[in-house]
Amino acid sequence: MLDVRRLRLLAEFAAQGTVAATADALRLTGSAVSQQLAALEKEVGVQLLLKRGRTLHLTPAGRRLIDHAHVVLGNLAAAESDLAALRRGERGSVRIAAFPSVARTLIPRLWPDPQTEPAAHAPSLHLVEHEPHAAETALQKREVDVAVTHAYSLLPRPLPPGCEQRALFDEPVHLVLHPADAALHGLSAGAPADLSRFADAHWLLPGPDTACHEMTRRACGAAGFVPRPVAVANDFTVLAALAARRAGVTLIPRLALPEASPDLSVHTLRTPVHRSVQALYHAGTGQHPGIRDVLDRLTGAAGLAAAGPEHGA
Repeated sequence: MLDVRRLRLLAEFAAQGTVAATADALRLTGSAVSQQLAALEKEVGVQLLLKRGRTLHLTPAGRRLIDHAHVVLGNLAAAESDLAALRRGERGSVRIAAFPSVARTLIPRLWPDPQTEPAAHAPSLHLVEHEPHAAETALQKREVDVAVTHAYSLLPRPLPPGCEQRALFDEPVHLVLHPADAALHGLSAGAPADLSRFADAHWLLPGPDTACHEMTRRACGAAGFVPRPVAVANDFTVLAALAARRAGVTLIPRLALPEASPDLSVHTLRTPVHRSVQALYHAGTGQHPGIRDVLDRLTGAAGLAAAGPEHGA
């Protein structure tokens, strides 16, 4: 029978990449980590690790065992969480990480109507706001159970190891600017925008630590220019407010668009850019009752949230 503690250690080694980093993360000595990995190899009867120079690497058998380990450890974590809740006399809980626009528009729909009692089987919910990279990190560290992330068509994100995903919706990215600036660039109301016409515009960019920043740079690069920023802010509402004052132009996904305003002109792109939104969870945990309930409700809420607000031209 496989030792679960050694499986956890192997999974940690896969995440950390070295024996030293694994030992530091688990507060063990390097010698103890090496001994436990060797014992696991003996236990399974196949080579899991291969030494190249002074570094250990996973063999194909080791990577395959890691896939199984993620499922086993995910189920154990879910069971431990449920049992702890039962001991406290509580319903099971699900921890969710989500990026700001989804945390604002979609996640609140998971809570029951204030005028109704929550269903007896519904888990209690806990939310933390994270950008996609931080949400994935929290998921891999098992600080959350579900991570709602996004990926742009110009900037795909690989599925993290040991995780599964449920696609929620796709949404277009829009060019947002003042109507007077739209007219100056020959952009009529409701017309798709050709980004190449905005090479000399002042640009309002998301923060450099966000995927939205790189998406804007790549979209502009595909149109043949490097955007010249006059403002940088992580909050799309800040960028929209600046656009309304004719400070510049910006790209904003549909879900993050502000309410319709006579001071803003919103346009799809002639060369479309899309953002895909998905819910990530540990492999094997999708059928856990609490997580399945959250995933199902996320799917139901996604159709409403993805429609977004109505905007003028």
